[in-house]
Amino acid sequence: MQPRVSAATPLILGSQSPRRRDLLAQLGLPHWVAVAEVDERVLAGEEPGDYLERIAAAKLEAVGGLAAVRERTREAPHALLVADTTVVCQGEILGKPSDADEAFAMLTRLAGRTHEVMTRFALGVAFRGDARLVTAHTELTRVTFRACSPAWLRRYAESGEGLDKAGAYAGQGLGSFLISRLEGSYTNVVGLPVAQVVEALERLGWLEAFPL
Repeated sequence: MQPRVSAATPLILGSQSPRRRDLLAQLGLPHWVAVAEVDERVLAGEEPGDYLERIAAAKLEAVGGLAAVRERTREAPHALLVADTTVVCQGEILGKPSDADEAFAMLTRLAGRTHEVMTRFALGVAFRGDARLVTAHTELTRVTFRACSPAWLRRYAESGEGLDKAGAYAGQGLGSFLISRLEGSYTNVVGLPVAQVVEALERLGWLEAFPL
């Protein structure tokens, strides 16, 4: 049995990110949120691509095993989407800052440079407590920050906007004042490359028509 994204069998989004929820809502894709705790710490010597692959796979498995997902998918399989986004500067993964000081340090490092934003999403089938990976993709966007004074970077860090975001900034919010150039998917920087997600759903036959 193959899943179909519809009002009766909505897409399961395994993410607590409000940005990802907003992007799916803008697409008009029926979905509901199920979140499982996954240790997202980077392993020693781990490359960005390997890190994202490992975390996305762990999220898919963890969300698929949730009691709420098991109950929701008891009668029919559902499409399950998980994703993880990270910022990479000079080959190093920049996670979420712990406080404004760490955010300022990250922003100082990114200012006047080009960095990469990488999002890996995985699509699987959730059915009766089991989650089976079907396809996954990692999207890369290059983002260039303009040079900016330390005082402005400090003020932005202390705004708190970037404290829950990889790289300490939100490209769709106040942090847009830092971005002078972007190469690739803009929504990838927000947290989910929507064109690639819809393309994957279409290719799998899980989205019979669009817009719904």
